[in-house]
Amino acid sequence: MANAILAAILSFLIPGLGQAYAGDIKKGIIFFVVAIVLILIATLIFSHWIIYLIDIIYCLYAAYDAYQMAQ
Repeated sequence: MANAILAAILSFLIPGLGQAYAGDIKKGIIFFVVAIVLILIATLIFSHWIIYLIDIIYCLYAAYDAYQMAQ
């Protein structure tokens, strides 16, 4: 059984890492790829502060998802 808090922290730092730690490697890879694509698209379209906001929101969602998976 994975530690839920550790999974959330890992996924907040690197989206997808907490999901992989919780046991779902495929979902972890998907979260990581979506994070990279989201940052690339946001960089092309938005200003810097919106990119950071989008990144924080996605990292919080990834952390929440990893926490729920590990419980």
